[in-house]
Amino acid sequence: MEIKRYTRWTFFSLLSGLLAGLAATVFLYLLDWATNTRDQFPVLIWGLPIAGFIIGWVYYKWGQQSDRGNNLILDEIHDPQKTLPLRMAPLVLGGTLLTHLFGGSAGREGTAVQMGATLSDQLSKFFKIEAFERKILLVTGAGAGFGAAIGTPWAGVIFGMEVIQVGRLTPFAAIECIIASFVGYYTTVFLKAPHSEYPLFEIGNFDFKTFLFIAAAGIFFGLAARIFVFITHQVENLNSQMIRYPPLRPLVGGLLLVLFFYLESSNRYVGLGIPVIQEAFTEQAGFRDPALKAFFTALTVGSGFKGGEFIPLVFIGTTLGSALSVILPISFQLLAAVGFAAVFAGASNTPIACSIMAIELFGIEITPYALVACFISFFLSGKKSIYKSQRFLEKKLL
Repeated sequence: MEIKRYTRWTFFSLLSGLLAGLAATVFLYLLDWATNTRDQFPVLIWGLPIAGFIIGWVYYKWGQQSDRGNNLILDEIHDPQKTLPLRMAPLVLGGTLLTHLFGGSAGREGTAVQMGATLSDQLSKFFKIEAFERKILLVTGAGAGFGAAIGTPWAGVIFGMEVIQVGRLTPFAAIECIIASFVGYYTTVFLKAPHSEYPLFEIGNFDFKTFLFIAAAGIFFGLAARIFVFITHQVENLNSQMIRYPPLRPLVGGLLLVLFFYLESSNRYVGLGIPVIQEAFTEQAGFRDPALKAFFTALTVGSGFKGGEFIPLVFIGTTLGSALSVILPISFQLLAAVGFAAVFAGASNTPIACSIMAIELFGIEITPYALVACFISFFLSGKKSIYKSQRFLEKKLL
């Protein structure tokens, strides 16, 4: 019976990873096209309000529960009721592409997580799968989508398990998560998906004084995560209270974004912002970058545009870390690298996955610095998260 079970779940894990990897590959290619097209024709940004209305109207008309995104996935993991609607995958894909084509300040990994989990969950329509087994499919699909989109399979393994509940990492379906995440990642590698690359630098041997300064930086990263989550939730609440017709929320948000983009005038904060993240590793950033990116992203995501928050939070963390070298006497590149992971760790309550992500991207030498920054950020980022359906098993410090 055990051999039969392992064979069965190896098969499901392979399928889950393959579906997540294929979805992530298609998505990354299309997103690359959308970003390049917008950069080539900046006038497209003026169409953001119309794109917002289209996204809002399509979700209002056909989305049903799909609009809840990652929170719907978490609720189904906690209490499996019915299979995620297949429409969730194309809707979030199309919504994210429109958001980026017209300049919304959003991410991409949230979309990959939703697509991976949705497609993986569809297996329950073709095979006899119990309710508790659906949890495995959802966790493997979400983790594989996360790791495949970033290019960090080990982080994907942990993310799927860690994001479920705050305060305890339960090795739930660990083998299945490993298989799915690595299959998803290598699928993107085989298909040459356009992963983002970040400058590498020399970290050097462990230094205790540097470790203490990184711990101090973790306080700033945690506060940044806390402020971002607060602002995003306030925008969402204000929108739902003041605008009763859902399709108008991203339209109004789009109008405000276009106005603020025009006033700011550089287009530095539209879309993903990958070039600015890369720049923060080669020259010292200023505090204006994380502040404005947080504002534009909170307005984008809080108004109902699609794409998620991961890359914007990476932008905020990387530029904030780079800027902190003005007051902390250590390498701006090291601060940028730990900030890359730590702000998202605080905002998503996934410090272990984010520490591993930093190690995969920047090398094993960053381990102690990434761990202390991510965990301090996690403890100080508050009781709320970008994922409202997370469950807290233990209280955080603040």
